[in-house]
Amino acid sequence: MAKCIMVQGTSSNAGKSVLVAALCKIYKKRGYKVAPFKSQNMSLNSYTTKENGEIAIAQVLQAEASEIEPSIHMNPILLKPKGEFISQVIVQGKAIGDMNFYEYQQNYREKALEAIEESLNILKSEYDIIVIEGAGSPAEINMRKEDIANMEIAHLADANVILVADIEMGGVFASIAGTFILLDDHDRSRLKAVVINKFRGDLDILKPGIDIIEDKINAPVLGVVPYDNSLKLPEEDSASLSRHKFSKGKDITIGVIRLNKISNFTDIDPFEFEEDVEIKMIDLDDEIGDVDALIIPGTRSSTEDAKLLVESKLNSEIKELSKKIPIFGICGGYQILGMDIIDEDNKESNIGSTKGLGLLNIESHFKNNEKIVLQSEAVISNSLDGIASKMFENIIGEAVKGYEIHEGTTVLNETSPLLEISSKGQGNNEDDSHDGACSGNVLGTYLHGIFHNYNLRREFLNYLRVKKGLDPKFGEDPYESSKYYSINRLAEIVEQNIDMDFVDKILFES
Repeated sequence: MAKCIMVQGTSSNAGKSVLVAALCKIYKKRGYKVAPFKSQNMSLNSYTTKENGEIAIAQVLQAEASEIEPSIHMNPILLKPKGEFISQVIVQGKAIGDMNFYEYQQNYREKALEAIEESLNILKSEYDIIVIEGAGSPAEINMRKEDIANMEIAHLADANVILVADIEMGGVFASIAGTFILLDDHDRSRLKAVVINKFRGDLDILKPGIDIIEDKINAPVLGVVPYDNSLKLPEEDSASLSRHKFSKGKDITIGVIRLNKISNFTDIDPFEFEEDVEIKMIDLDDEIGDVDALIIPGTRSSTEDAKLLVESKLNSEIKELSKKIPIFGICGGYQILGMDIIDEDNKESNIGSTKGLGLLNIESHFKNNEKIVLQSEAVISNSLDGIASKMFENIIGEAVKGYEIHEGTTVLNETSPLLEISSKGQGNNEDDSHDGACSGNVLGTYLHGIFHNYNLRREFLNYLRVKKGLDPKFGEDPYESSKYYSINRLAEIVEQNIDMDFVDKILFES
C-alpha cells in the first residue's frame, strides 16, 4: 500500500501546487511510482482526462511531473465557481449539478468524502507514493467541521504534513505560528515541518527568525525555496491574470478579451513561450488598440458574457478588426462569435437566449443534453474558408489534439468547418464529424488546448509574422521545451534547498 505525504499552506497561492509537483518529480526520479492527489479543488481551469472526466489543471501538471497520465481520481471533487456563491460540482470527473456553498457543505459533504476515499484508495493500490495537496489554509477554524481538503484528508490518508508559507506577501512567521496555534492537538500532531517559499534576498538575514519560529512551533523549517523568474508553469485561478506580468514590446501582439466569467485561460499559455509574442489582456471597458490577432477565450457562461460583450464598446471595435486581423474563439468564445446562442430553458443562465457578435454564421443551442467532456483528436479540414485556407494551407490533414468541456452544441449554417473529428470527440454536435468553423478572418473551435498543438500554433503565428514582414519560425516547440525545463528545474531547486532526508523520514515512517 502506498505511503502518503501532504503539503498544506498558510494561505491560498502559498506554493502548495508547485511543491507537490516538485516532490512528485523528485520521487519519480528516484524510481518510485508516484501520483498527485487533491481531494477538493476550486478552479476554473480544468482538463479532460483519459476517462473523459474533468479535473483541475494543477493536478495535470503534477501528473506530468510524475510522468503519468492524469486521472479523475487525482482530483475527485472539482468545484467550478459560477458566481453568487454557486458552483458546479464535479465528482470523479462528472458534473452532478450546481449547488450553493451552504447546500454543498451541509448536505453533500458525506457523499463527497465517500468519493474522495474511494479515489484515494484506487491511487494507493496503483502507486508507491501519493503526494497530497491541501486547499487554502488548515487554520480556517470556523470551517473545520466541514473540512474535506486539509486535516480531515491528512487523517484519512494517514499522511504527515509539510506546511508551506509564502514569504513574498509578508508576515511569514506570524502565518506559520498562527497556523500551528489555531489547530487543535489532534490536527497539530500531523504538522511535522515547514517550508518557506518565494524568498528573494539574503538568507543570513532570515536565519534568526527561522531559529525563533522553530523553537515556538517545536518543528523544523526544512528550507527556504528561492524565487526563480525562469520558471513558467500554468496558473490555476482567474485572479492570477490580474497579478500576472505579461512581457511587452514584442514583434507580435495577441489580444485576449478578459471575459467577465473567463475560464480555461491556460489555452493562451503557449503564446507566452514564444520569444516574439506579447499577450495583451483586454477588459470590456478597454480599447483593443493595435493587435495582430484577437482571441475570445472560454467562459463559464457563454450567454452572460455574450450579452455583456455585445452591449460593450468592444462590439463595434471587434467587428471592425474582423475585416483586418484574425479573430479566434475557443469554446464559449466560439459560441459568442456566432449569430445566436439559444437557451430557451435557461439551462446555462437566467438570461436565456441572446445574440452573439454575428461574425460566424453559426447558432449554438443549449438543450437538455449532458455536458460534453471528452478528449478529442481531429485533423485540419480540407474545406477551409477565408483566412484559415491561407493560414493552415501547409498543414491540411495534419492531426491536432484537444479536449472538450462544454454545454451546448453548434450548428453551421453554410459555414466551413475548421477541423474534422477523427476520434470519439463530438465536436460541434452529436451527429456531425466536424468541429469549429471559419469564415473570412474569423475562426472558432470547441477544442481547448488547440494552441498547445505546435503545428497549428506555428502556422498561426507564421501567418502573422509574414504579414508584418517578419521571417517565419520553425524548430522545437518552445512551450513544451520550457515546460519540461521548468518542471525539472523546480525539482532541482526544491531538492537543493530543503532537507529531503527529513521529508523521507516523515514519508516512510508514517
